Amino acid sequence: MQPTEEHNEKLAKMTFASVYPLYVTKVERKGRTKQELDQVITWLTSFDQKKIEEMIKNNVSFENFFAKAKLNEHTNLIKGLICGYRVEEIKNPVTQKVRYLDKLVDELAKGKSMDKILRKPKP
Repeated sequence: MQPTEEHNEKLAKMTFASVYPLYVTKVERKGRTKQELDQVITWLTSFDQKKIEEMIKNNVSFENFFAKAKLNEHTNLIKGLICGYRVEEIKNPVTQKVRYLDKLVDELAKGKSMDKILRKPKP
């Protein structure tokens, strides 16, 4: 199953600043920290703390957020269901990147260890 074009457009236009506080609330409610959340975002996007804050302050859309990001070379190891979609099968690049982030935040909130969340290929 693939997201609709309307769904893809809605996600692309959504701002990172509008979703970030929801991520923070979600992970903190489950006993994780904002620092761990930022570590996950940094792993995925290569943004440091200053850049994350700049993206929030500038109210960038997810489309622009991910256009500026240098995705981790191991994002292909992110697999599974999020919001009813298999992240590895999503065809729209922006939607897939947003869902990668959602998947990592979900794993953080569910108590997965950082070693497993910040994927590395098996030797």
